[in-house]
Amino acid sequence: MSTEIIAAFAVGLVLIVFGLVTWKKQTTVFLHSYHYRKVREEELPAYTKLMGVGQIVVGIGFCLSAPLRLLGKKTASRAVFIAGLAVGLAFILKAQTKNKTSDF
Repeated sequence: MSTEIIAAFAVGLVLIVFGLVTWKKQTTVFLHSYHYRKVREEELPAYTKLMGVGQIVVGIGFCLSAPLRLLGKKTASRAVFIAGLAVGLAFILKAQTKNKTSDF
């Protein structure tokens, strides 16, 4: 097995665990303070849910792309990875804009 495939799968698992902890424990320990410093206490459950789900989806994209790569399906692997990244980032961006945490 290639180191690249193992690394992608491992990164995916870590992101899934971080996402689950962020969502279920409503914690921001795995997030940079810049991203959540303006989130009000009453909005924290909704914010951590969206951020956690986003992390989980990105992690799933990593995890699903690894076995496809192992099977030699490079195009499918890239498509799954990009789809997971895009959907996961959409959740994260929704959390950021919904809670107006950006200084832009």
